[in-house]
Amino acid sequence: MAELAHLELTPEEVGKFLPQLDSILEYVQQLDELDTSQIEPTAQVSVGEALSPLRADEPRKTFTQEVALANAPARGPGFFKVPRVIERE
Repeated sequence: MAELAHLELTPEEVGKFLPQLDSILEYVQQLDELDTSQIEPTAQVSVGEALSPLRADEPRKTFTQEVALANAPARGPGFFKVPRVIERE
């Protein structure tokens, strides 16, 4: 997990965090064994259209590719060029 999160842990840190992670995973396994088939969901992102905070999804005029790229500091054929932010060896 540390590698996926790009964390460099010392052996001491691994020794400290491994039992904590094991404990969390054991608890999640216990929760997984519970029968929740008769329990109604209690949370939703939105309830119907009236309470939706999102605007209607309607087509509208957009920028052309040339206009969108006009002020780009660096560009390629049809795209923005950006510096690499993640370097892996």
